[in-house]
Amino acid sequence: MKKTLKILALLVWYIGVIALSLKSYKLFNEAYTLNSNLSYLILFLLLAFLLSLFKTKYIFIKSCQRNLQRIEALKEPKIWQFYKIEFFLFLIVVISLGALLSRMALGNYYFLISVGIIDMSLALALFFSGFEFFCSFKSNKT
Repeated sequence: MKKTLKILALLVWYIGVIALSLKSYKLFNEAYTLNSNLSYLILFLLLAFLLSLFKTKYIFIKSCQRNLQRIEALKEPKIWQFYKIEFFLFLIVVISLGALLSRMALGNYYFLISVGIIDMSLALALFFSGFEFFCSFKSNKT
């Protein structure tokens, strides 16, 4: 059952990667239609990548590790315990805030770029830190 919980946690994690990647692509694409300077766009993508490395190392890897340790510590795991309820409540708030920021950014080049950088850096940080789940499978901690 613990392996199942880890798989579910991994799926939710990577659904976030996909959703944020698509969202940031749309934001950068709209920004590009407002200002088609490819050099700036590449610079902003590089900034998102650098921010993602920081977020990966100092936030998301630790979050993954804590969740994996929590799963391992469950005495009688239940299918819905792949994340704490607080995680899902936090996710609802973050998704709502992201949607609001994206709507507010429409038509504003710098706002689109800013939200795009935030979303892309989050997507990449989720992607990189998600390897913690794969490592937990390799180490036979099921």
